[in-house]
Amino acid sequence: MADKHIRVLLVDDHQVVRRGLRTFLEVQDDIEVVGEASDGAEGVARAEELQPDVVLMDVKMPGTDGIEALKRLRELANPARVLIVTSFTEQRTVVPALRAGACGYVYKDIDPDALAGAIRSVHAGHVLLQPEVAGALLAQEDSHGGGTGRGSTLTEREREVLGLIADGRSNREIARALVLSEKTVKTHVSNILMKLDLADRTQAALWAVRHGLTH
Repeated sequence: MADKHIRVLLVDDHQVVRRGLRTFLEVQDDIEVVGEASDGAEGVARAEELQPDVVLMDVKMPGTDGIEALKRLRELANPARVLIVTSFTEQRTVVPALRAGACGYVYKDIDPDALAGAIRSVHAGHVLLQPEVAGALLAQEDSHGGGTGRGSTLTEREREVLGLIADGRSNREIARALVLSEKTVKTHVSNILMKLDLADRTQAALWAVRHGLTH
């Protein structure tokens, strides 16, 4: 059914990359490419116009880069989930992208089927980090404290929710696992971020891994 398609926007300054992604994704039964953009500014405009579910975003682009585009999407409260697809692996590129609101980070040499799986995972509400990416973010958390010492303020239920976030569960899945409403789970997530002074689910997931709250 068309209304079950994951609507995807491609943002990359290389036309050949966009063409390759489109060619592969268009054969997926549950994914629909709704548009393309060649830089971050155009990507933000197209995301506002098309309201995609997932944005595949490069980091390094002329003009407005992917990190700035992520920040603008967050300021606009755009609901699209952003999956970074890039060839840059340096920590100085990875960490700012995640801080800016990316829900996942994969490399352009990813297997096509794995990319389709990554899109589905991010769309379902999961945080998708390759091991070396998670390691880079954890290393920076170690150097900055990252909420250390604030874990004692969490309730037992909030710790349960946090552990499930670290396992990559969406709010809906957490609600089912703990027999709660999604609204209640959202409240718990908001409280967790506030108490730990974290910006988003990605940081919360990494905090949980760092402090041994995974299941």
